[in-house]
Amino acid sequence: MSGATGNLKDYEERILRDRGICGGQPVFKGTRVTLRTVLASLAGGDSTEDILSDFPSLKADDVRAAIPFAAASAEEDLPVPAVPHI
Repeated sequence: MSGATGNLKDYEERILRDRGICGGQPVFKGTRVTLRTVLASLAGGDSTEDILSDFPSLKADDVRAAIPFAAASAEEDLPVPAVPHI
């Protein structure tokens, strides 16, 4: 299994954060479609085709980039557990 950072280049080319666009939420480049919107659709059971139909400005590679981006973000945000003192 490859780590979330294995697809770094894929999602860096497709997803950006800019304070001037959607308040800095991650969006797909060239759109105002947020990562959160696509992830919620995927979590709700929508297929890539459903999402592309709802958001024609997206490409299939955009939808595929959502999960590795979210995984890498979660890795960054997870607290590091303290080492118990024995």
